[in-house]
Amino acid sequence: MRIETVHRVPRPQAEVLAWYDRPGALVRLTPPGLGSAEGPSTGGTQAGRLVGVRMGPSALPTALRPHWILRHAEHDPAGRFVDQQVRGPWRTWRHEHRIEADGTATAVRDSIDLELPRRLERLAPLAQSQIRRLLAFRSRQLRDDLAFHARWAHLPRRTIAITGSSGLIGTQLAALLETGGHTVRRMIRETEVGPGEISWDPQAGQLDPADLEGVDVVINLAGRSIATRWRSGARHEIRDSRVHGTRLLARTLAGMRDGPSALVQASAIGLYGPRRPGELLTESDPGGEGFLADLVREWEGSARAARDAGLRVASVRTGLALTDGGGPLLPQLPLFLAGVGGRLTRPDAMTSWISLDDIVRAFAHAALSADVEGPLNGVGPQPVSAREFARTLGAVLHRPSLVPVPPFGPRLVLGSAAADELIDVDQNVSDARLRGNGFE
Repeated sequence: MRIETVHRVPRPQAEVLAWYDRPGALVRLTPPGLGSAEGPSTGGTQAGRLVGVRMGPSALPTALRPHWILRHAEHDPAGRFVDQQVRGPWRTWRHEHRIEADGTATAVRDSIDLELPRRLERLAPLAQSQIRRLLAFRSRQLRDDLAFHARWAHLPRRTIAITGSSGLIGTQLAALLETGGHTVRRMIRETEVGPGEISWDPQAGQLDPADLEGVDVVINLAGRSIATRWRSGARHEIRDSRVHGTRLLARTLAGMRDGPSALVQASAIGLYGPRRPGELLTESDPGGEGFLADLVREWEGSARAARDAGLRVASVRTGLALTDGGGPLLPQLPLFLAGVGGRLTRPDAMTSWISLDDIVRAFAHAALSADVEGPLNGVGPQPVSAREFARTLGAVLHRPSLVPVPPFGPRLVLGSAAADELIDVDQNVSDARLRGNGFE
């Protein structure tokens, strides 16, 4: 079976070729729900390079994620490279990429020859449809990432350190910055580090300031997942993983004579409290009540030492980040696919959401812009009701969305405390400040 597509990208050929050849390109070209690239800090299209992908969302156990290995078999610096399957789901796979100048734009031509396993040959039409969708996704991702990078082309390339770089947002953020030509240094909680990595231990308060020399901006995404039962031990871990790390970073940066000039801090719209019906919530709101509200106040306050030392500190208050690769959307998909999906809370309760790609670009925007300071709501421009959210998800999946999820369901999974603040939520959060800072 052969599949051929052509997508036009409104950027010069040299710019597109450079994007493909940088670290992070494969991560950005792989939908998170489809798989995750191995060795995300490496890149290149040169012949002989092996590329590995673990299929399926990263939330699944590794044993349930098939391993797909490809080798770049041919490479022409003028704009052509070929990858072939070494091991994976197909009997054979050969993918030829041609990146050709098309006036002031670029034509990206993909030609894929594949054979399905014999027992699955009847699924050829479905496979062809899904691969065409994948190639269309890659075209949109390439176009949008290049448009983002073009807005910052006037700046010198930055060196950016990231904590939480292996998480859902961190993986994509590091890849986005690297495809723009920036240098990313991943901060990991290991004593043995690889090239470009920085060792730190927030619980022990260990971070060598010398490791941050030459870094322009630190982005702090570290924190234990809140999608769990909030027993006493879990609450302490959720708090400590955020507050201790932020304090350590802020204290370290404040004590450096010629260190990073900015700290971009993850935060959350949980600050506003779970239920604020009829209100438009902005960054000037003092916040609500509850475990998350108190946590976010302390979390953002933990960066005070950096602010007092004159560093630019921005806190991106993330809304519901949507992707089929993880986060709050993934657990809903099995219910909808089984035909029993529906809204999670009251029909008119507002959900302030944002796509994974937009929140990733929002963090990159905050890191690169000298004007972004203080709190910033990381939400999309169109919050929706729980009813509309469920209807839209059902329409996308071609499934009904008529059955509200009984309240006891989330409580069985998360416990009553977490379900009360994570599921039974009504927040209409404004993105006006984010847009006002030039974010598209």
